[in-house]
Amino acid sequence: MDLIAQLAHELNLKAANIEAAVKLIDEGNTIPFISRYRKEATGGMDDVALRALDERLSYLRNLEQRKEDVILLIDAQGKLTPKLEQQVREATQLQRVEDLYKPYRKKRMTRAQKAREAGLEPLANMIIMQASVKGSALDAAAAYVNEEAGFDTPEKALAGAADIVAETVAEDPENVADLRAFTQNTADIVVEATDPTEKTPYEPYYSYDEPLRRIPNHRVLAIDRGEREGKLRVRVNVDGTAATARLGSRWPRRQGVFAPVFDAAIADGYKRLMAPSLEREARAKLTVRAQTEAINVFAKNLEGLLSARPVRGARVLALDPGYRTGCKVAVMDETGKLLDHGVVYPTKPRHDVAGTKRELARLVKKDGVNTIVIGNGTASRETEEVVSEFIAEQAPGLRYTIVNEAGASVYSASELASQEYPDLDVTVRGAMSLGRRLQDPLAELVKIPPQSIGVGQYQHDLDQAELSRTLGHVVEDVVNRVGVDVNTASASLLGYVSGITPSVAKNIVAYREENGAFTDRRQLKKVPKLGPKAYLNAAGFLRISGGKNPLDATSVHPESYEVATAVLERAGVAASELSRGGVPDIERRIGSISALASDLGCGTLTLIDIVNELKKPGRDPRDDAPEVVFSRSALSIDDLEPGMELKGTVRNVVDFGAFVDVGVHQDGLVHISKLANRFVKHPSDVVRVGDTVKVWVEKVDRNRKKISLTMVQGK
Repeated sequence: MDLIAQLAHELNLKAANIEAAVKLIDEGNTIPFISRYRKEATGGMDDVALRALDERLSYLRNLEQRKEDVILLIDAQGKLTPKLEQQVREATQLQRVEDLYKPYRKKRMTRAQKAREAGLEPLANMIIMQASVKGSALDAAAAYVNEEAGFDTPEKALAGAADIVAETVAEDPENVADLRAFTQNTADIVVEATDPTEKTPYEPYYSYDEPLRRIPNHRVLAIDRGEREGKLRVRVNVDGTAATARLGSRWPRRQGVFAPVFDAAIADGYKRLMAPSLEREARAKLTVRAQTEAINVFAKNLEGLLSARPVRGARVLALDPGYRTGCKVAVMDETGKLLDHGVVYPTKPRHDVAGTKRELARLVKKDGVNTIVIGNGTASRETEEVVSEFIAEQAPGLRYTIVNEAGASVYSASELASQEYPDLDVTVRGAMSLGRRLQDPLAELVKIPPQSIGVGQYQHDLDQAELSRTLGHVVEDVVNRVGVDVNTASASLLGYVSGITPSVAKNIVAYREENGAFTDRRQLKKVPKLGPKAYLNAAGFLRISGGKNPLDATSVHPESYEVATAVLERAGVAASELSRGGVPDIERRIGSISALASDLGCGTLTLIDIVNELKKPGRDPRDDAPEVVFSRSALSIDDLEPGMELKGTVRNVVDFGAFVDVGVHQDGLVHISKLANRFVKHPSDVVRVGDTVKVWVEKVDRNRKKISLTMVQGK
């Protein structure tokens, strides 16, 4: 197979660009680096397209290797024919290769294998060929009786031959492919309770069936979990009669003395040998489909969360609510440096509301706090009420917001947190994390394993290795899209920079602590284990503010400094202008981009990126994200009424809708059917985590504390 041609065809891209991208990947360049700094070679492929290419390239290479292995294995048995070899080489799916290999795969002793060793294969061939013989099928079988092998009567010999026929039919790759498609297109998932009287979250599935091809992914994951927990029994229901008839139709003229034997062998081959494996395959395929989609949704949600706009200039008082142990307080300046910490008790059992307000007033005045952050966990609602009252009574200019505290406890108890703040209690670290999530969500959230951030569905049921790999790619892409200040970034953040491993990230921090702040990108080459390849991949994403070269604070790669300098000269401005906010009118100054690219011997796409960076150096793409929604007075679920218009923030997106924080303790659900006044295939096509949306209250169930919202007025 010509991999380049195949990839170009599948991805609908030019073969030359595919070839260049593959070469760059094979040379050890990272996806973010190729996407940002090799646009001419790839035709401007972004990181999403490059990751799709990389994954498909790995699959096709594995496929080619498996083809070679299978051909060698069959040839070693002396059974490789030119036609079979051609079929293997032309296969485009790994499943097809395995189907072709299945008849030749070494297996445990089967009934058919025992019959073959007893010399019954010629009789089996007679059945398949519907040979004309004198007398009955038993008369023909009498010639193949083998007492030593246990086939000591014509009936046993005929039964043994039928077993060979059944296995031959069941292992034929064309039969398998056809019945696989039939199963997946016509089967139903049938679910029942192991104990119909038990109350569980799976009661909607206690007596349930749905066509395999139509069952949505979130139901698949729910049913899988219920089965794992022993609450549900699940089976794939296929019309066995129709399946057997379909299999038999591949031999349409069954007649003569062997016809009944052949019919029975076909039915046996399907029921005993094909159906169980095809049904397991169908279930496995459903689960893979559902998990893949769930991982993709998780990835989109995580990207939205990490891309949230930082709240700059916020001096934050962060509250991590709790009952018995109180509400932990951490106060931080605009850079996230800890100024104060303590505990207040606004909730039961102490319920010291007055004392809490006094302490809040003291800290707000002492540390110049302008923003309060409250975690959304236990006791959040009660804490929010006290904060809202305090603001109304004593600090009307203050603002507050609720942040999702998922993963904060994971971070606060981690080895990383103990290294960063060895002298602080776990609870203080947790409160600090909440505050810093508002100030710079990306820098704080990279310290937490992505799967612990809580913006998905059924994340603990998913393939953890695949989930971790996919989410790691998302973090890497967002970090490199934003860029990293090499003099302030934590090792956690640096570890996601293109080309930088976790150990090199620690070395960068150690070098910085020993030698002082970096003043030139070239100093990075002195960091232990940061070799030329790592420098090439990383340099453009590592920024140095206030360094010797103003270009070091931009996303312009050092390899393009000569071009960038020439552009500035053509524009008639000094490089020092970059540190003053850039050159907004640089395009007017330099004239035609394509002409300048030709003059400088530079690619047009690269030059466009350089010009855009010189126009607004170090621009943070997160500034395009929606602003954080702040509250000034608390709402309760009791305040909500149908028809009420609210502004909220999307906290999570799942298959069946989006959860929106509208300022009460419980997030409201906008069902997929209420996201837009049109058909919506998936909620992520309309909203993503972090979006600010206008919603209307549709229904409030105060007993179950559930809020139904709509984004379509009047619907």
